[in-house]
Amino acid sequence: MESHLLLCILLLIPAFASSDFLVTHVRNIKKRNSDNDLVVNGIEIYRMKIDSKVTSRFAHNVITSRAVNRGNAHKEVFFDVELPKTAFITNFSMTIDGITYPGNIKEKEAAKQQYEKAVSKGQTAGLVKASGRKTEKFTVSVNIAAGSKVTFELIYEELLKRQFGKYEMFIKVKPKQLVKDFEIEVNIFEPQGISELEAEGTFITNDLQNVIRKTFSHKKGHISFKPTLDQQRTCENCSQSLLDGDFIVKYDVERTTPDNLQIVNGYFVHFFAPMNLPKLPKNVIFIIDISGSMSGREIQQTREALLKILDDIKEDDHFNFILFGSDVHTWKETLIKATPENLDEARKFVRGIDTKGLTNLYGGMMKGIDMLNAAHEGNLVPKRSASIIIMLTDGQPNVGISNTQDIQTHVKKAIEGKYTLYNLGFGYGVDYNFLEKMALENKGLARRIYPDSDSALQLQGFYDEVSNPMLRDVELNYPENEIADVTKNSFKHFYDGSEIVVAGRLRDINQNSLTVDVKGEGANDALSFTSQQDKEQTAKAFQEQEYIFGDFIERLWAYLTIEQLLEKRISATGEEKDNLTAEALDLSLKYKFVTPLTSMVVTKPEEDENQAAIADKPTEGTAQAAPIVAQASPVHYVHASNPTWYTSVDGDPHFIISVPQKEDAICFNINENPGAVLRLINDPVTGITVNGELIGDKKVNNDAKIQNTYFGKLGIANKHLDLKVTVTPEKITIQNETGKTTFTWLDSVTVQQESLTLIINKKKSLVLSMGSGASFVIVLHQVWKKHPLHRDFLGLYTLESHKLSEQTHGLLGQFFHPIDFAILEIHPGSDPKKPDATMIFKNKELIVTRGWQKDYRRDPEHGIDIPCWFVHNNGAGLIDGVHTDYVVSSLF
Repeated sequence: MESHLLLCILLLIPAFASSDFLVTHVRNIKKRNSDNDLVVNGIEIYRMKIDSKVTSRFAHNVITSRAVNRGNAHKEVFFDVELPKTAFITNFSMTIDGITYPGNIKEKEAAKQQYEKAVSKGQTAGLVKASGRKTEKFTVSVNIAAGSKVTFELIYEELLKRQFGKYEMFIKVKPKQLVKDFEIEVNIFEPQGISELEAEGTFITNDLQNVIRKTFSHKKGHISFKPTLDQQRTCENCSQSLLDGDFIVKYDVERTTPDNLQIVNGYFVHFFAPMNLPKLPKNVIFIIDISGSMSGREIQQTREALLKILDDIKEDDHFNFILFGSDVHTWKETLIKATPENLDEARKFVRGIDTKGLTNLYGGMMKGIDMLNAAHEGNLVPKRSASIIIMLTDGQPNVGISNTQDIQTHVKKAIEGKYTLYNLGFGYGVDYNFLEKMALENKGLARRIYPDSDSALQLQGFYDEVSNPMLRDVELNYPENEIADVTKNSFKHFYDGSEIVVAGRLRDINQNSLTVDVKGEGANDALSFTSQQDKEQTAKAFQEQEYIFGDFIERLWAYLTIEQLLEKRISATGEEKDNLTAEALDLSLKYKFVTPLTSMVVTKPEEDENQAAIADKPTEGTAQAAPIVAQASPVHYVHASNPTWYTSVDGDPHFIISVPQKEDAICFNINENPGAVLRLINDPVTGITVNGELIGDKKVNNDAKIQNTYFGKLGIANKHLDLKVTVTPEKITIQNETGKTTFTWLDSVTVQQESLTLIINKKKSLVLSMGSGASFVIVLHQVWKKHPLHRDFLGLYTLESHKLSEQTHGLLGQFFHPIDFAILEIHPGSDPKKPDATMIFKNKELIVTRGWQKDYRRDPEHGIDIPCWFVHNNGAGLIDGVHTDYVVSSLF
């Protein structure tokens, strides 16, 4: 059985908390064991549990899965877990036949060279990637001998955030096979007391409803779900599992006072969520992108969402619409009150919104800010009100001021901290990092709107989160001589149903009490009060030790501090950014959190030696930029859960593009004459380009009547670094401003510079990365020198494509952006083993054939078959334009 040797974890940080769990399963095609329906392809998962302890909103989750190889040969077992994007992994281990292989968390850069060396040797990079809007998937595999047992254990922690009046824990349940001992257990301890607790599941039938056990009394809550084998079955005597969907736990706490302060072991946490306050009137500017790219479903869903939002606007609110394409248009010249008559007129305006022109984002933003300024200066809006800007775009600025740094500077200067800016990025064509940075600089946040059938509901859902401001300019002040390292303690707005959380460290661990002064501006008057708590009160509340895990308030403080340091780091520059990075890194290492600055190194037993696996965690802006990458799957055909994703072009030449959300792949060939140079990747933002020059067989194959072509030369350049690398089957040449350096494939070389990493694996492959851009693996194919037809040639595999920008294009690069397709009318083709079908792609119908293409990254001699839908005629209808559009004049 093929085994995976390298693990790379990619985790994201969204705006809300959840807890998703996808259980262990074997990724081979399922084969029924007639003697035991618990065994799938020789593997039995006999124990599976998620154990969650929540104390004061901080969740400590332990996922355990145990499996045994019932077969008579080595088998590969996979551990797949979907966990929340807000979570930090704190530990992972595998125990095989009594021997434990733990994970160790290190500085990210310290693990980088180890990772690249492993990649250069052809070892598989297992990825944890975004698998949904709320989740990402952690995947690791191990080869175990017949009769052997393996126990996987993953621990992660998260702070549950309050939305719409409740805390939510979201658990993904998908065993894919029957499990003898399956259990979910959640224990909650809240010193304030639990006011409500509920649990539900999308897969829960009437029969399963009674399996959910739920109890809560004052401070304690308990939920368990432990179905028997028969309860797991889809039908009587069926071997398929009914457990497939979402398991959701929601709760809230008693609130007899506006806040709650807790002190444990020299650290404090302060929760603030006042109830029954009158709502602040709000002034909302909707700035909407109506450029041509918004046409079709996007603008239709935007109109639908705005109409729903108009139904929810209160009569005391003021609002207006600003539309930007090439030009900027407004509905009214100033903000107007939300009277029934004005709302009716607004609905007529929204129904008529249509698309036109380019993207003058700067013009739209400045018009909205100027309008809010004029409304406040002219006393057109109440003094006690909350002013909000909500901007929606699906692209990047290209009219007026289009430099994103300049736009950020102008917007921040114009807003001057007076208003909150929320940026909504529709789809994957946006520069999410730009939107996020601009929002954070103006006390707001960015949110991605996923292009799907429910996009209108996503837009409306975001508005619902910010539609009911209760307070503005909230400050929670603590005695400076008593506390240190306090997290963010001033907030522009407090919204109904949410909660403000502040944590910090006491200077004197023996201090007995803490006082806090709370201030904020309400709808009618100012809110101001003083709250005090002593540690004896907290200790009394936390007498139930079985519900407590470690120094939970200290870990909560560390989690919140790291999260906020990483957020500040997004908009920081220079020395400030360096200091924020250093502080976040120190805390990540001290408290053993896998964050964007750290990596987990996992040692795995593989044949004659142990191999190291590397786990990383990038941010939303980078990871979501390229969810579509290609992979090699050595075992079977389940793409979305396979951890190895990369785009590739190899062979004669064939391209493989995976589409994770479809659990499928697309492939195509390009047929061009020897000597043609093809543009494979072009990223104007990072400056990286990759071109390839074709060579032909020594002569036309008389049997096939064709001359096959391959890549005989690859050129990889970074124009920002003035760096060029030329690779041929004979040599590798590096050229920069200081001159040229040449290596041959007979060398075993590692070049480690600030702007370049090059590792040559003698006569097999090389791995190359430039600056902070993607990494590339180039495979050398060598044939017998006296072969009558074939020549030596090269294959290209792109790793970490998320490090390239969303403007990347080229025959490979265009597929770093998400695509979608549907397969219809599958029917027999000319080859009985390869059915034909109709593919719907970008409203076009393409005739495709089910087949295989070779991936040679790990086995350059024989390759591995990748199942895919083959698009004929040089990818016609799939690639943008025609294939000859990608022919360029030279390698650089």
